[in-house]
Amino acid sequence: MPNDPFYKTFKVLVSSFILYMLLRTLLRRPNVSTSRLVQMTAHLSNGATNGTSDGDFAGVSLADLPKSNTSTSNLPPDPEFKTPSESYNAPREDLGPRMVKGALYTFVWPEETSEPELLGISPAALRDIGLRPGEEDTPDFKSLVAGNKTYWDPVTEKGIYPWAQCYGGYQFGSWAGQLGDGRAISLFESTNPNTKTRYEIQLKGAGKTPYSRFADGKAVLRSSIREFIVSEALNALHIPTTRALSLTLAPRARVRRERIEPGAIVARFAQSWLRIGTFDILRARGDRKLLRVLATYVAENVYTGWTSLPSILPEPASTTSSSTINPTRDVPPEKIEGDPPGEENRFTRLYREIARRNALTVAYWQAYAFTNGVLNTDNTSLLGLSLDFGPFAFLDNFDPSYTPNHDDHALRYSYRNQPSIIWWNLVRLGESLGELIGAGAKVDDEEFINNGVSKDFAPELIKRAETVIERVGEEYKAVFLAEYTRLMRKRLGLISEDAKDFDEVFSEALDMMEALELDFNHFFRRLSDVRVSDLESEGQRKLIAGKFFHAEGVTGLGNNEETARTRIAGWLERWRKRIQQDWRDDGDEKRGVEMKKANPKFIPRSWVLDELIQRVEHGGERKVIGQVMEMALNPFNDEWGTGDRQQEERLCGDVPRQNRQMMCSCSS
Repeated sequence: MPNDPFYKTFKVLVSSFILYMLLRTLLRRPNVSTSRLVQMTAHLSNGATNGTSDGDFAGVSLADLPKSNTSTSNLPPDPEFKTPSESYNAPREDLGPRMVKGALYTFVWPEETSEPELLGISPAALRDIGLRPGEEDTPDFKSLVAGNKTYWDPVTEKGIYPWAQCYGGYQFGSWAGQLGDGRAISLFESTNPNTKTRYEIQLKGAGKTPYSRFADGKAVLRSSIREFIVSEALNALHIPTTRALSLTLAPRARVRRERIEPGAIVARFAQSWLRIGTFDILRARGDRKLLRVLATYVAENVYTGWTSLPSILPEPASTTSSSTINPTRDVPPEKIEGDPPGEENRFTRLYREIARRNALTVAYWQAYAFTNGVLNTDNTSLLGLSLDFGPFAFLDNFDPSYTPNHDDHALRYSYRNQPSIIWWNLVRLGESLGELIGAGAKVDDEEFINNGVSKDFAPELIKRAETVIERVGEEYKAVFLAEYTRLMRKRLGLISEDAKDFDEVFSEALDMMEALELDFNHFFRRLSDVRVSDLESEGQRKLIAGKFFHAEGVTGLGNNEETARTRIAGWLERWRKRIQQDWRDDGDEKRGVEMKKANPKFIPRSWVLDELIQRVEHGGERKVIGQVMEMALNPFNDEWGTGDRQQEERLCGDVPRQNRQMMCSCSS
């Protein structure tokens, strides 16, 4: 963007407007002040999981898997090393760490891993990429995921050269400058021959890059195990996420963190690793030309083209509006929609799609109590994927203020705040795209493209950008609430929509769980087994209430067994009536089956992952990795056939009291 006073005025005004929006909506209060769900979403200022192969596709070998490098073929490289051969022939120390400008990536070779040990793979990830079963046993596969094989030939200088992305970000609300892939190196893009889905295959922990700053480019086994399991667990829960293919131990790498730890590499993949921070760095540097290039690339290559983006909503965003939930698409790229001052061009449609995708994902997080722990803009995906797993956790007891990040003293990234923090991040994206979305119909004028915002045009552009950002905020909120409500109905076994559900069923359930310190995900799974016929009397309901207590009994300040049973019984009566309304009197068995499809028996809780780390790192166990991965890939099962039924039940059982609401650091 230009470094002239008109752009500076635009930036200040948009930032002031955003602050006003946030303050205004923070002061809004719902009509029902006790509504936990409304409290969760009132401070907002306003997919789907990766494709899988069908059962008839046998998969291909690694050699036969189609490979490409769309991003490095279309986006500008590091000007210091413009070609793969320049990077390959340069001394490693010349690559950096250093500042990289005018580029979105740097060609960089993974560091060699000595004596790697493949600890585990995800069969689901192998299938979704398009690789055949058993390919993980081949030398080529093991070398690739350890960083010891690439598809670029230094002799012929042909093939695909690995790269690391350049991006910036706001961390804990403050601008952090250039960040980038400090220890992640992308190898190539693969295309599943059956689904035609393209993924960018990447190694985390593969060595230094220009973006490593003061770090070593390595990843420790501890954090690698956590990311390996949770990536696949989220996907199995239908939560949009990046994926993990394999976990490799680097036994000769001794990595210094708080202590000396063993190193590891996670081979992971996503349809795109681009994030809001990719735009942040360009805006911070005033690179308006590259901002436009990046936005165009995202629309045309990350999404499936400009016509895949949503048309302007014909009416204000609403949780009950079909146009909000499923907007029309197929809008010609050059078409301008809407009336002044809020006309929408194609860049606005891109912004709206990114906001909508993230709204859907955060709705899943809230419905399944997944807490990311560090939702900086560099950890917010342009595809709405759960991204870059550090101090994450699933809630144990329902505590909206919980954060798994022990450095987050202000609770910025707590469970409660996730919807508003993602919107805060999306507002930063709106600032980056502000000139493009504010330009409206003039976005393709040569004068605007070459010279930026004129003094006469600035007020109109600013007004349009303000209008659009506010409207997208309302759409984000509506999409989030609609999806969250849909998921909660599904988890509670409800079919129809009832306006009273919001307050009488959802909110009271959350208030009750918080007050009685009930386990969030256990509550829904155990509710799946409750028969309506066992809830006819107050006495029956109080008896059933005991299903939801921890092993040690009633907890929570001011509670005793009688008051706890009475409160749960009261809620069960309301739930019983709603279930009878939807399922009549003979639907218990079918309802229970449907509820178990939405309510996992197993989730990778912090204590489970901590035990797994101890057993692998310190106990030398290996089989347990595959056992836990099998459970993570099939979270709704009643049993998994791992050969250790007792372990299966223990890992799904009551969380040991001393291990609830665990916290960890960003150190990994």
